[in-house]
Amino acid sequence: MKRSLDRQPAPATVRIRKHVTALLLAGGLVALAGCSSNDPDAASPSDANSRSAAKSPTPSASATTVDATVIAVYGAYWREMEKLYADSTGRNAQLDKYAASAALKNAEADAKRAHDRGRIYTGSVALTDQTVTKVDASGKVPNATVSSCLDISKWRRVDAETKKPVAQPENRLTKYRILSTVEKYPGGWRVTRDEPQGKSC
Repeated sequence: MKRSLDRQPAPATVRIRKHVTALLLAGGLVALAGCSSNDPDAASPSDANSRSAAKSPTPSASATTVDATVIAVYGAYWREMEKLYADSTGRNAQLDKYAASAALKNAEADAKRAHDRGRIYTGSVALTDQTVTKVDASGKVPNATVSSCLDISKWRRVDAETKKPVAQPENRLTKYRILSTVEKYPGGWRVTRDEPQGKSC
């Protein structure tokens, strides 16, 4: 479930802490970080280099198209989020074109809480390192998982009338990893879940 943007948790509440020792052993081979190392028969870095072409099939055109579409929808989703939180009436956003289910419900409820308290958000959100980490087209509802680095340092909470900044916790995370689920609806792809990972990026 999407965490309330109006109440950022302190980093001390972070529950997810993983030690990726395989990356430390691989040294500078950061490019291999996207590959799974859970297979006990997985090739070593040197083996991978010698067999790169044979063991790394090129993604199909359709898979590449899905990735590009999902990432584009996710970017549009955050542009509409900016509009939703910036407008105390909530009329200027069309978030339902890019979000559904829990993501849409939580965003609208959280924005309403902020607006009811006389607050809006100005500025913009920045997304980097967007990667489609998983695509499942076999189920009843095709879906994909997107990993992104979300930077909200320039997305400021202000008083709706005076436009003066509202104080926020000094130790809140303003740039963190977020995993999102995007599902294919009859009307197109929609973001259905946001899960902040509680760690900086």
